[in-house]
Amino acid sequence: MNDPVNHPKHYTSSKACCSGCGKPIECIDITRHMNFNIGNVFKYLWRMGMKDSKLQEIKKAQWYLNDEVNRVHYELDFHEPAPYEQKENGK
Repeated sequence: MNDPVNHPKHYTSSKACCSGCGKPIECIDITRHMNFNIGNVFKYLWRMGMKDSKLQEIKKAQWYLNDEVNRVHYELDFHEPAPYEQKENGK
């Protein structure tokens, strides 16, 4: 079943199932337990090549990963949460 709003095919195409109940695992079942950036990295890698081109999905994942690296660096350097500022290409 492809429900483009609640269960889009590019997020429900995994053959992975819960070992306890047998329910298919959707991307959101995993990403809802992650912070925003890491969840998006996972999401774009999960759907790689199923919605947009593989290269475009990898670049999107890389963008969020770079943002997370910058955020963590800031917190380590200044011992406080980073102010939100997305920098182009992680620079």
